[in-house]
Amino acid sequence: MKFLHTMVRAKNLDDTLDFFCDQLGLVEVNRYASEAGRFTLVFLAAPDDIESAHQGQSPLVEITWNWDTQDYDGGRNFGHLAYRVENIYALCQRLMDKGVVINRPPRDGHMAFVRSPDGISVELLQAGASLPPQEPWASMENIGDW
Repeated sequence: MKFLHTMVRAKNLDDTLDFFCDQLGLVEVNRYASEAGRFTLVFLAAPDDIESAHQGQSPLVEITWNWDTQDYDGGRNFGHLAYRVENIYALCQRLMDKGVVINRPPRDGHMAFVRSPDGISVELLQAGASLPPQEPWASMENIGDW
């Protein structure tokens, strides 16, 4: 398992990047905008981690800006922790066997979400290519929020 990033949501992308980059000193290493999803993702690294971040070897801060204005309450401005895993199906099965609710099952063989006992959202991402869809995951419904 490899730690990937921590995600926080931004109400105003410019203000948030001003804080993290211009004031705190983090550096933008990647940006992705989705017209269809109406969001922008900006990945930031600490200055000493830039080279290793480009190689996927350092954890990042992911700033998520949803284009439609909204307020985040109940801790929703803190998004999630993310981990790359060797076999998403095997890990999700192990978690379920231990009583963990799979809030967003890995229907696509690529991504799942679970929550810690304290309500912290954890994203699990399949290393490499997505695994072929398989049951019981392919037909599982989402449970709660993630």
